[in-house]
Amino acid sequence: MPRTAPYGSWTSPVTTEILTSSSPSYDFLQSNNGCQYWLESRPWENGRSVIVEKDSNGRLRDVLPPPLSARSKVHEYGGTPYIVAEGILYFCLQDDQRIYALDLASPQPLPKPVTPDMEYRFADFCFDSRRRRLICVCEDHSNSGREPENFIAAIPLDGSGNIEKLASGADFYAYPRISPDQNKVSWIQWHHPNMPWDATALVLADLSTEGAVCSERTIAGDGAESIFQPQWSPAGDLYYVSDRSNWWNIYRYDEKRQISEIVLEMEAEFATPLWVLGMSCYGFCADGSLIATYTQNGRWRLIRISAEGEAQDLDSGYSCFSSICCGDTQAWFIGSSPLKDAEIASYDTTSGGFTLEKGGASLAFGDNYLSSPQAITFDTSENQLAHGFYYPPGNPDYRAPENEKPPLLVICHGGPTGATSTALNMKVQYWTSRGFAVLDVNYRGSTGYGREFRQSLNGRWGVADVEDVLNGARFLVSRGLADPEKLAIRGSSAGGYTVLASLTFHDLFKAGACLYGIGDLETLAADTHKFESRYCDHLVGAYPEQKNLYRARSPIHHAGQLNCPIIFFQGLDDKVVPPSQASQMVRAMKERHLPVAYLCFEGEGHGFRKADTISRALTAELYFYSRIFGFYQPEPSPPVFIENL
Repeated sequence: MPRTAPYGSWTSPVTTEILTSSSPSYDFLQSNNGCQYWLESRPWENGRSVIVEKDSNGRLRDVLPPPLSARSKVHEYGGTPYIVAEGILYFCLQDDQRIYALDLASPQPLPKPVTPDMEYRFADFCFDSRRRRLICVCEDHSNSGREPENFIAAIPLDGSGNIEKLASGADFYAYPRISPDQNKVSWIQWHHPNMPWDATALVLADLSTEGAVCSERTIAGDGAESIFQPQWSPAGDLYYVSDRSNWWNIYRYDEKRQISEIVLEMEAEFATPLWVLGMSCYGFCADGSLIATYTQNGRWRLIRISAEGEAQDLDSGYSCFSSICCGDTQAWFIGSSPLKDAEIASYDTTSGGFTLEKGGASLAFGDNYLSSPQAITFDTSENQLAHGFYYPPGNPDYRAPENEKPPLLVICHGGPTGATSTALNMKVQYWTSRGFAVLDVNYRGSTGYGREFRQSLNGRWGVADVEDVLNGARFLVSRGLADPEKLAIRGSSAGGYTVLASLTFHDLFKAGACLYGIGDLETLAADTHKFESRYCDHLVGAYPEQKNLYRARSPIHHAGQLNCPIIFFQGLDDKVVPPSQASQMVRAMKERHLPVAYLCFEGEGHGFRKADTISRALTAELYFYSRIFGFYQPEPSPPVFIENL
């Protein structure tokens, strides 16, 4: 029989050890010469990113020997850090950001540098076999004191170490892709103050015999549309995704007529925000069919579009998809669902069947410990709607005392141009299996609901998103699904800013957790990396012209209004949100004599990768809530000190 115990105090089999060692995260699938490759990020190896090969016989091996780690730092968030071509692995080494070559046929391969030891960063590769070179995005950090320069680079594989500029002049570049006949190259580019989901341009150019770019022309992007993932079909047609209709749909460019035609018109998104270079939401098989993933109302689906334009949704058993990669008769993808961790699977276009290529770890407990997401839509300010997924508390070993309502943890995703999903998130299950209700909010500005919804946060960051998380919590309280005296809010990065703004300017929440979040918008505008240096121009307003607005919405300048306990977590190597942001807020709370805890981690940047960091942070956060809300949890080890409690 279940034991009776207060919500929040339940013992759960969803431990931090399971969170950090159950399975790696997968990304950047590629196919080459009958083999599949992908990147595995492994918290138990201190976050090392390993390139894995699955050969035509199904054998798995790590092709990147330890302790090497492949990771790009372009835009700080990175992108596809490798490519396999003609039996050679070319990869970007995390430690020095140089490109190295590794012969995959060698029994004891040793990486050989391809690029010189300079302050360059690389990502998003394609291979020009005719001219024996790599083409990629390059970011030059060698000009100290100046903004890094981004350009499309050609890197000859003759051992010269040269880095040639194919295209330059724009502030940012992505998706350099060479045509099947290797006579053309395409890419997208954009300028400050736009982010890639605001306005990008698709450029098509010819390549001379020597490989020089000539006859550049912009074929899509009028300054008010976002272009995503240009890609060449096997027949040599250029496809891309555009949100010109409000929805990110797929288009084909007809070069003879110089017009673009929509492939499949839907009120759905066939793209996701380009935070990371090289993201892939569709691909082509040899028969010309297109395998793609799209999202509607927060849920992802897989679809096949034939060469004749006939569309068919594919029932795969997954509800989230990423990193689509296609071969002759197969498509590979990363799939997950509310009850299934991310795994690599394939779809056969001939048989119509699905095959598991690399599974996630099997659960060490029954799925009755898992809470399933329930999609909700609720009214918010300005007669608008917001969205989210509600997870009820659940644990078969426990029941709550009669008439007790659970504590509610509201989660704010990062970005803020991002979105939450229905994929199995063991961090969410960590809370629900202990007796918390969880609301994961897709506030205004989130992707997956069209360009207009995404842009509804413009000029309203710190206002509209805050109103949405407040109204989401009120929605659940009004339905008796949460204790109004035990409302907590957590978020990381931009989500951390929503946390701090919610706690500073409103009194609804009783506790908060801020993970590498933003307390001072002015500091963010003046002291962040190039990619996001003008992000706030759209979200808040032009800086410094609207400096007063930045100060008005910055929690650090209104700490006197805080009356709520907060726990802060910060990586000391964070270049996106500098550690000074957290320390300023902690100092302000101490001066106010408010309960506050602060954990900082050496060797961690923007987002925690190490198993020990992830474990310590979650354990400390749970203990923090237990002290604030009054349910028992043992002191974490090592202990976390809550000042002024």
